[in-house]
Amino acid sequence: MLRGINRQNIFEDDQDRLYFMSVLASCKKVSGFRLHAFVLMSNHIHLLLEPLDEPLDMIFRRIGTRYAVWYNRKYQRAGHLFQDRFRSENVSTVQYYQTVLRYILQNPMKAGMEKHPGEYRWSSYTAYEKGQGIVTDTQYAVELFGGRETLIQYLKQDNDDTVMDEENHDWRLRDDAARRIMRQITQCSSVSDFQKLDPDLQKKHAAEMYQERLSMGQIARLTGMSKTTVFRIVQRFKDEPSEDGQLILNESDETDWAYDAGMIW
Repeated sequence: MLRGINRQNIFEDDQDRLYFMSVLASCKKVSGFRLHAFVLMSNHIHLLLEPLDEPLDMIFRRIGTRYAVWYNRKYQRAGHLFQDRFRSENVSTVQYYQTVLRYILQNPMKAGMEKHPGEYRWSSYTAYEKGQGIVTDTQYAVELFGGRETLIQYLKQDNDDTVMDEENHDWRLRDDAARRIMRQITQCSSVSDFQKLDPDLQKKHAAEMYQERLSMGQIARLTGMSKTTVFRIVQRFKDEPSEDGQLILNESDETDWAYDAGMIW
């Protein structure tokens, strides 16, 4: 899931949504993932995807950076569009896969954006209902349910499905997880080990830890840096474009789609 910073809208009109879909299709071609389902809500996006050639964080950096740069240019704004890092969870069982699939495709109906599944066009629902879409990989789910008709019956059922609750989620990490990430990034097992690192490397690692959802307070506690220093590092990190962002901007394989209200995603 990607969510707008401060829960702001990330789509203002269908042109925005269409451009995001072109980004999604282009990044899928470059990154080589399978997309089982998606839905574009007003201030967040749900994707049920299966990484193959690239890790998840690289996939989301590609998608998020491409769209954010275009959005900022269009609306003459600056700064981050999405709230911190993407949120993800592992779909490890067939039963949970079914639940997540239905949750994503019923999201617009539960949000009051449609009365029946399929009326809101910016999701994978129509691809499952009418056939293979442009970006959605429908084969696995159709075969899992033994056919399209059985799958659609399942997707239409009333339910109390809960998966990632974007309203109540704490976007920061527990301290035990934060310590593991700190050790992975810095190769340091203690504050004293971290303090022996070159100052520029310390700053680099602090920015990397923040990107991995550690809070500024956690970074300060785990590294021995002052909160003021961490704050300055984080602000510099937010203000400077990443090298990945520059690389993504130079890729020229965007899909140029004309608006088509009947397009099956």
